[in-house]
Amino acid sequence: MFYVFLSICCSVIVSILLKLAKRYHIDVLQAITWNYSTAILLTGLFFKPQLHFIQSVHSNIYLLLGILLPVLFLIIAASVRLTGIVRTDVAQRLSLLIPICAAFLLFHERLNSLKVVGIIVGFVAIVCSIPWQKQRRGKKAGGASWLYLLGVFVGFGIIDILFKQISLFKDVPYTTSLFFIYILAFIISLLFLAVQIYRKKTRFSWPHILIGWVLGIVNFGNILFYIKAHRALANAPSTVFAAMNIGVVVLATLVGLIVFKEKLSLLNKIGIGLAIIAIVVITNS
Repeated sequence: MFYVFLSICCSVIVSILLKLAKRYHIDVLQAITWNYSTAILLTGLFFKPQLHFIQSVHSNIYLLLGILLPVLFLIIAASVRLTGIVRTDVAQRLSLLIPICAAFLLFHERLNSLKVVGIIVGFVAIVCSIPWQKQRRGKKAGGASWLYLLGVFVGFGIIDILFKQISLFKDVPYTTSLFFIYILAFIISLLFLAVQIYRKKTRFSWPHILIGWVLGIVNFGNILFYIKAHRALANAPSTVFAAMNIGVVVLATLVGLIVFKEKLSLLNKIGIGLAIIAIVVITNS
């Protein structure tokens, strides 16, 4: 469980770094771009990818993930900034409902009653987690911010489905696929950054490279420790899954409330509780 704890900490630290980005005027796009350069290096060092698979027939899925990953990172950064760490991490963890629904609707997996209860509770938790409360000026705090929460929810759900598809490939090792995806994500992010610099919407800055490397180390640590946790507890994958998701929600809530003084309504707090219940029910199903 020590690896699970480390993975939880890394996951929440990523959100904290994105939360601090606005406060310290960090260009999130630059940080995200250089984050992938670190991910490439560390994946190469720790997982020793087999490069002869570079002409894999799965290039379409790799390219799609290479585009979605940096785009989702930007959405997460905006969501953390506008709605807070707590709601963003709840939306991220509840995105597991999408691959579950996809398994039922697209892949004809049998849906038992316990899983149905978990899905219903999960969707109620999502509704409760949205910032409905009004600001002083009479505008909803959610405004357009709930769209970012929706983006996090849907984005993680789609990416989860694609990564599950990759894990089923028999001809390419999973970590090798991960290596190729990081390379594509880095190239696409770099191209987008170059366009932003050319259009003078941002300026190249060396400090952002260092910040991106730190982000990349923590982000990679999340994946590395999660994989190690599954290997250490190979006979209890549901334990790892539940502990990881519940742990992130709980720790993110504590950090958001204590460190960043995020305001949650009673409905939001109920949503967090329901999110934990949904994860437990779905895991046991």
